[in-house]
Amino acid sequence: MKRISGLTIALLMAFSTMAFAEEAAPAASLGLTISNVWMMVATFLVFIMHLGFASLEAGLTRSKNTVNILFKNTLIPAIGLLTYAWFGFNLMYPGEFNGIFGFAGFGLPFPTVAGGSLDLAYNEGYTYWTDFLFQGMFAATAATIVSGAVAERVKLHSFLVFSAIFVGLVYPVVGSWKWGGGWLDSMGFYDFAGSTLVHSVGGWGALVGAIMLGARKGKYVNGKINPIPGHSMPLATIGVFLLWLGWFGFNGGSVLSADPALVSLTLVTTCIAAAAGIVGAMAATWIISKKPDLSMVLNGCLAGLVGITAGADQMGLGSSFWIGLIAGGLVVVSVMMIDKVRVDDPVGAISVHLVCGIWGTLAVGMFGAMAGWKQFLTQLIGAGAYGVTTATAALIIFSIVKVTMGLRVSEEEEVEGLDVGEHGLEAYPDLQMRPSAKMNAL
Repeated sequence: MKRISGLTIALLMAFSTMAFAEEAAPAASLGLTISNVWMMVATFLVFIMHLGFASLEAGLTRSKNTVNILFKNTLIPAIGLLTYAWFGFNLMYPGEFNGIFGFAGFGLPFPTVAGGSLDLAYNEGYTYWTDFLFQGMFAATAATIVSGAVAERVKLHSFLVFSAIFVGLVYPVVGSWKWGGGWLDSMGFYDFAGSTLVHSVGGWGALVGAIMLGARKGKYVNGKINPIPGHSMPLATIGVFLLWLGWFGFNGGSVLSADPALVSLTLVTTCIAAAAGIVGAMAATWIISKKPDLSMVLNGCLAGLVGITAGADQMGLGSSFWIGLIAGGLVVVSVMMIDKVRVDDPVGAISVHLVCGIWGTLAVGMFGAMAGWKQFLTQLIGAGAYGVTTATAALIIFSIVKVTMGLRVSEEEEVEGLDVGEHGLEAYPDLQMRPSAKMNAL
């Protein structure tokens, strides 16, 4: 047998390497495409959540304010996307920074490589543009949460100014502390998809706004709590199911790739927690009020979803069940307690997003893969840091807006309805003409 020369061996190895690289390149490109498509689908699902919030908020409030609520929920994603594109994205993901505040510049520069083509190596799971759009949908959610708590008595232009500042500046800066690689990320604080970074941030803004505005006319009279029922439970129910659907993208997309095992696990834990939240809220209302309350059950679903969001990627089925079940019971008790202290929250946003957001964040230290006192204390520090900072920022913004523009509509406008007062429109013009509709305005 003839011996093969060293040169021949080298050539064979070179050709083999080239052939492997040619096969690997399409495979890598296919993997990027698959993950990027999933991230875009997740973005679409998070986008549909804004319709869910609009439907839920409109359904749980009175018909005379429906146009106003739908208007706010249409403007919020628009404001969120524009401010996030202009400077929010680069505040939240500034690259190298001191861990507290950083800014990568205005606008969205094209990440290119030599030759001017788009740099597809920006992330191994998705492109730069997909990253921006997915994160932008999250940003707008924080202001949407505030909208429900201040519904039926806040001035439209004042709320829009607050939303622009809150979404454009506050959310990205505090968001960078974890998701941008900041000081809480270095400490080991964990929030997979935003129980704290999105939900409790919005919840703190909602709490401050509701307190500063005061209660709706007729809500608390002579020491009594007067229920003000929403005008459409079907619309509210549709809103919750849209939000549950959107959470497939909210949590599933937060895997940041199309990893089949992790995405599947995340979607299962998300749904188990939502289902347990429904059961927990039903049991709590049945025990406390002697009758099951649909509005509480709807909020129980959202409570379970918010609760699991911080650790959806690392929980088992049992942990997901208990997190959701506790959240469902917790939201019922919270709604009642908040009512007792005379904080008027028409849709239960504070209880769902703030209270259950904090619960979900702490649950990571109790049920998660890194569960223990050290992780629990880290989670507590993170939740506290977000609470103090966000509440203070919301207080400052609302105070400035109140002094310069005013926060609350006039008593006459509130009684007549914000649809007519703020927009000169009616959502249900035929129904508004009926005597029952006039009674609804009182």
